[in-house]
Amino acid sequence: MSWTDERVELLKKMWGEGQSASQIAKELGGVTRNAVIGKVHRLGLSNRATGGTPKAEAKAKPAPKPEAKARPSPKTEPARPTPVVDPNEPKPATPARRQIIPAGQPLPPQPSANEISPEALAKVNEIEKKAKKLTLMELTERTCKWPVGDPATEDFWFCGLPVQAGKPYCDAHVGVAFQPMSARRDRRR
Repeated sequence: MSWTDERVELLKKMWGEGQSASQIAKELGGVTRNAVIGKVHRLGLSNRATGGTPKAEAKAKPAPKPEAKARPSPKTEPARPTPVVDPNEPKPATPARRQIIPAGQPLPPQPSANEISPEALAKVNEIEKKAKKLTLMELTERTCKWPVGDPATEDFWFCGLPVQAGKPYCDAHVGVAFQPMSARRDRRR
């Protein structure tokens, strides 16, 4: 469908009469309501005359609402004087934020080995000797995604052994990652 001069004139005429975009589309045929609306806007016809029946402008205006009664103001405390701050006085210490470590810097000490059960730690050490040492791009849904080393160095890799069903890690790394809460609490004491 193309917008011929005749179709555009019919569109302008019907739009000016106040016809809806759906009615115009039906009359023109082969065009959608949205196409009519788009053409109307491209032609700059968005301001149209009211079609035939004038709107009831003489509707009775609703009665003005009675003004709300003034509520008694709540008791206010007397204004407190603004404290005078000496610019030479040292400011109170703000809570420390965790330090951001830029890439390539050594990581801070990780949780101590006493937080991991000795059995799980021994199993992890054995497994990491057999690990496939995959890169990020070599990981799949079937490979263990346990990271080993510092990501900012060349020696960083992922375990890569077959995963435990429904987990992102192999059996050894699941033993470290998913420990019961009570077991962790007991080891810290």
